[in-house]
Amino acid sequence: MLYRELGKTKEKVSILGLGAMRLPTINSNGNIDKTKATELLSYGIDNGINLIDTAYSYHADNFSDRSGNCEPFLGEFLSTGYREKVLLSTKLPSWLIRKKEDFNFYLEEQLKRLQTDKIDIYLLHNLTETHWNRIKVDVIEFMDRILEDGLVKHVGFSSHTEFDILIDILDSYDKWEVALTQMNFIDENYQIGLEGLKYLKNINMGNMIMEPLRGGRLVQNIPDNIMKMWNTSDIKRTPVEWALEYLWNMESVDCVLSGVTTLEQLKNNIEISNKSKINSISDNDLKLIKNVAKEYRLQKGNECTGCNYCMPCSEGVNIPECFKEYNIAKMLNNPSASAMQYFSLLGYKELAGNCNNCKECIEYCPQMINIPEELDKVQKLFGDEFDHF
Repeated sequence: MLYRELGKTKEKVSILGLGAMRLPTINSNGNIDKTKATELLSYGIDNGINLIDTAYSYHADNFSDRSGNCEPFLGEFLSTGYREKVLLSTKLPSWLIRKKEDFNFYLEEQLKRLQTDKIDIYLLHNLTETHWNRIKVDVIEFMDRILEDGLVKHVGFSSHTEFDILIDILDSYDKWEVALTQMNFIDENYQIGLEGLKYLKNINMGNMIMEPLRGGRLVQNIPDNIMKMWNTSDIKRTPVEWALEYLWNMESVDCVLSGVTTLEQLKNNIEISNKSKINSISDNDLKLIKNVAKEYRLQKGNECTGCNYCMPCSEGVNIPECFKEYNIAKMLNNPSASAMQYFSLLGYKELAGNCNNCKECIEYCPQMINIPEELDKVQKLFGDEFDHF
């Protein structure tokens, strides 16, 4: 495993980190398959991964309060002898903060669930402009105290924001050490973009990357024209290799979080990470990546990554699955095939046409998607069930 220095933290981190949001589950309620997840985590750590990232909300079975099942499971797993082998990163749910006392409540709950007396990297989760403006007056005092008390070692934030909001967050506090941001080869000019990554590097912020595969869209159901483009490369790579090596090729990336769901996926990612270095992609292949990204952007439907933050919908609409089939239909230019999946996999109440335009979901979307507007597009593309059966 290769390691890089996580900015001003000076921590040596594996270039591949384990993102716990997509650990294998046994049902739709977010209950983790402990046997498979333990096997996956054990293999990753035993083979050099030294950073695990989770959050208060991951694997939630009750999204009304966004309290998830992941931290209790990780606390149990790490207590078997793995805690001292990893840097543990978790996140405070910024959108749930309503009063000053909430900061202490969530941290104390997380320490208890993770069965630890110190969190190595504590991030404010999903700092949108709205969430940041609501909490920034009180959160700085809170972070100063928990650093002084030794409850956390390093503080930072995860953010799906634009560059100007990133600058505002960074300028508001001089003890930030880590940023978790979204990047992949089709997002170079999206959210903070490459400009933001370079800025983080210039100020020596530790930078961890999420969504390297764009919710799996960069490695699944790849159109024939995209594969033909990849096949013109100097060095032949799999779609997963292209996505991961693109990030590890950059000096501004310290660690890439992989949300694997199977041991096979993890083994493949580790194999790729063991050979991926800065400036290892040829100029011709870098140009190819840019051209592939342009082609993808011509075909996409919307920016949904399937993070599930928008759920549950008060009307029962399964927003992520509606968008998943919609985006596949757009990318593959085959609405009929996707419609078969759409109507087969989703119950009637889960279909896009049941959206009542309440707009409650918009606040929670990291991608800043106008969800009701996009659901209307899904409905117009697929129509009603009797149109297809």
